[in-house]
Amino acid sequence: MVATKTKGSFTEGSIFSKLLFFVLPIAATNLLQTFYNAADMMVVSMSSETNAVGAIGTTTSFISLVVNIFIGFSVGANVVVARAIGANDGAGAKKAVHTALLIGLMIGLLGCGVGLLIARPVLSLMGNQDNLLELAVRYTQIYFLGIPFLALTNYLSAIFRAKGDAKTPLIILSTSGAVNVLLNLFFVLVLGMSVEGVALATVAANILSVVLLTWKLSRDRDMTTFSFSDLRIDIKSFAEIVRIGLPAGIQGSLFSLSNMLIQSSVVSVNNASVPPGTEYQPIVNGNAASANLMNFTYAAMNAVSQGAVTFTGQNMGAKKPERVKPILYNCFLITLMIAFVFTAILLLLKEPLFALYGVKKGAEGSLERMAFEAANLRMWLIGAPYFLFGLMDNCSGVLRGLGRSLLSTIISLVGTCLLRVVWLWVFFPMNPTLTMIFICYPITWILTGAVDFIVIQILLKKILNKKDALEKEGV
Repeated sequence: MVATKTKGSFTEGSIFSKLLFFVLPIAATNLLQTFYNAADMMVVSMSSETNAVGAIGTTTSFISLVVNIFIGFSVGANVVVARAIGANDGAGAKKAVHTALLIGLMIGLLGCGVGLLIARPVLSLMGNQDNLLELAVRYTQIYFLGIPFLALTNYLSAIFRAKGDAKTPLIILSTSGAVNVLLNLFFVLVLGMSVEGVALATVAANILSVVLLTWKLSRDRDMTTFSFSDLRIDIKSFAEIVRIGLPAGIQGSLFSLSNMLIQSSVVSVNNASVPPGTEYQPIVNGNAASANLMNFTYAAMNAVSQGAVTFTGQNMGAKKPERVKPILYNCFLITLMIAFVFTAILLLLKEPLFALYGVKKGAEGSLERMAFEAANLRMWLIGAPYFLFGLMDNCSGVLRGLGRSLLSTIISLVGTCLLRVVWLWVFFPMNPTLTMIFICYPITWILTGAVDFIVIQILLKKILNKKDALEKEGV
């Protein structure tokens, strides 16, 4: 490859300004994607199915269980490509790009097959029954048909971000997202569909994203230029992507696994609160509406975590570990700013925002009031302290950028997932309420984030001491 220049180098100069301008388009991309996903639920609330919002909400953790595997591998691709760029290794970047895309396709096809096979039994085990179960299964099975395209979209976006180009994913995903919304409206309001309509719209949007991102990557003349003739597995790149990406994928899936247990606990509270045979499931719908709104805060904060991965990866590739700690602290600062703004907006405007999902205050003692109170409780107990998750996610991003993805996974497994399972098995049965479910979130965020932070300090001290020793020896 002749051209080796890339758009974004983060190995010198101001960290805060470069990080902020890198994060902003990623945050905008994430927020637009979240808005389009939220539009799925808002539009489907206009359908004739009273539990459509709740049905989609109950599928989120299960879908994430499968999706987070290939998202984790895309983190591995980001780190490997970013390191090659930081080291000015054009051949290594080229091999990593084409290997990553083949991995994405294979994992996407595997995820599609597994998802279609286990959707009904898993959603049933989570406590979904009758109409709620049928709607959830219908939505999930169609959604999983588009998993290979969703996987490739994540990998392609990770490659663009690894080279410092966050604007291309923003433009292309915004375009496909707009198509998604238009198709939602067409399928639901014109053709009279329900959950199957928004699922089909999502699949179509993901296909469009893959086509446009692949076309743009093939047009870029730099280390990462895509060509079908170069598609092959490079063993070294494959091993590195798997080494970093597999633990990240497992970590994300373990989060989803614990969230599936939490979702089943929410369903159990709902079933215990309404008479058998009640058509409208208030707590399930209220919880789904609040969780969907909180995704906006997550989307914005997660952009900073992605920035932590890319910045750390590039600086480690350039042999500048002394910049990693300032990167982490700047990530903390930007995350706190984002969390404050988004949390304040959600808490101040919660009533009209809940209403967009068909969740309204209603009369005292009514099912509508029950749905509103469930949404409100989640917003306060999980949404208000959500900044804690953002800080924890920043630490995970830095650990992955340092190449310690397995260590990050182990910490998250014990500090978040295992503790949540223990909490729900031990403490929740003593007082089976929504409050007991929701408060386990901030508790586990604090514990996991604190351990991540301490580990980063220890690792950086060792890395810097090793660098100083080599410099003194003149190596």
